Amino acid sequence: MSSKNKKLNRSLNPMDYTFHEVEQLSRFVTETGKILPRKDTGLSAKHQRRITNRIKQARNMLTMK
Repeated sequence: MSSKNKKLNRSLNPMDYTFHEVEQLSRFVTETGKILPRKDTGLSAKHQRRITNRIKQARNMLTMK
């Protein structure tokens, strides 16, 4: 299975993530720190916006790089 077609495991609802859960949020970020787009994460638009905001919160609180 190629990495392009690989869906991320979403065991928890993305609406439940907080900026303290760095391990879960790091699944939606590349090694260089870029946030993965919706087509790669497989999230809905609403969930993608929530994840993006949580990642940005974690960066501002210095819990995530």
